Amino acid sequence: MLEPALLPTPLVDCTDEVFARAGVELRLKRDDLLHPTVPGNKWRKLAPNLAAAVERGHTRLLTFGGAYSTHLRAVAAAAAALGLESVGLVRGEELADRPRNWSLRAAERDGMRLEFLTRTEYREATGRAADGQGGAADDLQRRWGPCLVLPEGGSNALAVVGAAAIPAELPDLGARDVVCCPVGTGGTLAGIAAGLPPGARALGVAVLRGGEGYLEAEVAGLHRAAYGRGFDNWRIDHAHHGGGYGRVPAELAAFAERFERRHGVPLERRYVAKLLAALADLAGAGAFPPGTRLTAVVTGLPDPEQSGAGRT
Repeated sequence: MLEPALLPTPLVDCTDEVFARAGVELRLKRDDLLHPTVPGNKWRKLAPNLAAAVERGHTRLLTFGGAYSTHLRAVAAAAAALGLESVGLVRGEELADRPRNWSLRAAERDGMRLEFLTRTEYREATGRAADGQGGAADDLQRRWGPCLVLPEGGSNALAVVGAAAIPAELPDLGARDVVCCPVGTGGTLAGIAAGLPPGARALGVAVLRGGEGYLEAEVAGLHRAAYGRGFDNWRIDHAHHGGGYGRVPAELAAFAERFERRHGVPLERRYVAKLLAALADLAGAGAFPPGTRLTAVVTGLPDPEQSGAGRT
């Protein structure tokens, strides 16, 4: 049985001098506290997919991730709790014969069968998976057995609807509000934007380099898949990826450590720290009009080891 989630997650005012000098309010939406084994945006995106899997009688989940993928661990834990099998297709065939890192060990402890693909095979497989429907899913099932295919990062139409519940937990949203999240595959940003009331806006901070245009197309595609239309209340900042996915430069690590000391909130480095560092930089540069209220969604927990990469 999958344990219930803590809903709504806590909303915490965060008094910080960088934002105060700019006349900007900051508050944290603590989705990192949402669930003990499927934390943050992973639960938001997985919950409706898991419900669909059970309803359709699936007994196995198949998904994708890198060597340190939070998504792989979350799917493995959720599948185990529901009595489902799970298969994880991992980017990097060279990892097959190496000792498992802490992340892959956790997935295997929860019963996930790991299959290691070359980077070319991985790109082809994730490209075919699309939204987990139709002939592409059939092709994957012929190779790995009957299963429900979940895309990389868990971002599909059902996931967007799950993430759209976040704004409903934020009181009094209006024209001065910007709800912010890190962006890896786009599902959480797409959901937040879809769930906002008129006037409020969404801001995503890209955590991978070179995503200009591509990530915007992904979010727009998710909106069409989930709602049959687009939304014009969101944008993505591409200037604060820290050098690329999984990279945590010294300046970012120092920012995260200072923030943790000041506010007592542990920061996951590859997503959440980049988000908050970006907001601090933008606020300091006057990018937000005075009176703006920023809500930063803390999408996940720190890794047990604050290192490693692998797009989730």
